[in-house]
Amino acid sequence: MVSQDYKNEEIEKAGLSLKNEQGSYYDRFRGRIIFPIFDLNSQVIGFGGRIFQKSDEVAKYINTPNTLLYDKSRILYGLDKAKVEIRKKDFCLLVEGYTDVILAHQAGFENTASVSGTALTPYQLVILKRYSENLFLSFDMDIAGDSATKRGIDLAQLRGFNLKIITLPKDEDPADVISKNPKEFEKLVNNSLSILDFYFQNAFSQFDKARPEGKREISKILLPVIKRIPNKIEQSFWVSRLAKNLEVKEENVEEELKKIKLEEEALGLEPEEIINRANTKSRKELLEERLITLLLKRPENLNLIEDTPAGHPISYFSPKGKEILLNLKNSEASENLSGETKDFFNYLALKSEVEDLDEKEIEPEIKFCLKEIQSLEIKSKLNEISKEIKKAEEDKNPEKVKKLTQEFFQLSKEII
Repeated sequence: MVSQDYKNEEIEKAGLSLKNEQGSYYDRFRGRIIFPIFDLNSQVIGFGGRIFQKSDEVAKYINTPNTLLYDKSRILYGLDKAKVEIRKKDFCLLVEGYTDVILAHQAGFENTASVSGTALTPYQLVILKRYSENLFLSFDMDIAGDSATKRGIDLAQLRGFNLKIITLPKDEDPADVISKNPKEFEKLVNNSLSILDFYFQNAFSQFDKARPEGKREISKILLPVIKRIPNKIEQSFWVSRLAKNLEVKEENVEEELKKIKLEEEALGLEPEEIINRANTKSRKELLEERLITLLLKRPENLNLIEDTPAGHPISYFSPKGKEILLNLKNSEASENLSGETKDFFNYLALKSEVEDLDEKEIEPEIKFCLKEIQSLEIKSKLNEISKEIKKAEEDKNPEKVKKLTQEFFQLSKEII
């Protein structure tokens, strides 16, 4: 790309290269099969890269990091090609990998899209709802765990999607099944279970309903799922079924259901609220959120933020951002944060849990966010000085104009 007159800094900002400690640039996707990632208008906005051979030393897949064009939380791989078929068939097949999408389309399942290395996000769910409210999920599900996949499914349930789970053979993904026999995959799709049937089947197969502790564990898994059902009539049906299967009174199940406090309710994280807030945020606010999210995931990178002339002053951040960063740097408990800041911290902590950026990508991403925040802050100050220079010129004050011009010149050198 340098041969096409692009600067190294531009290539790095586009997410195509990385800079090593010696200051040299190298290809982010070297030695990988490249998958172009398209937006809904079929314009390339990023890339995914898959290693040729299995290795424990490097990640199987890596993606373009978040850029001005690409935000993986808002993109579904293959949706630009699948959206018409999704509307026509009134359901979307959601898978996890690029090859799953490609082979599914080749086999006639043209209503298939992929989450591209993330859990389902509120943004993706809003996009999917334009085309259908029916999702068939071919994910690796841990019903008793607290995985990012389960959190995404919880959000989809809250938004009223009709969810079905496609159960695949052990250690196989859709691409494996389709490459062997597309008809077998079609059979698995046709035999998919509703999300509640899937949860019930798995919960009751794992624990003994005849024992008190078994009843408790089963209800611990199923009550939150039932609580997330937005339709009260449907919710009542599953309460009745749980009571019958556990051989307990229905009113006892209802009483326990009232005690359940969903995590997203506790944090005030309704999907629509997240989206509405995000759409009104400035670039600096989004960068700050991204930065703190990554620092919460890997606190050892806090040393990258040093309040020195050569570093990245905490003073560049918003009051809430400063409070959180100082709290983290001083290793204080999050309970010490003020009310609004604590809510903001909890929101970012939840985002950090579902963030699955490759370990090697986190530090470069943090540095990128820091550079951008610093540049935006300096540009804002330059804009203020420009206004002061204009006013000094209008007031015919040449001394002040000269002083401000020098200040402007010195500050402009600091833009990274």
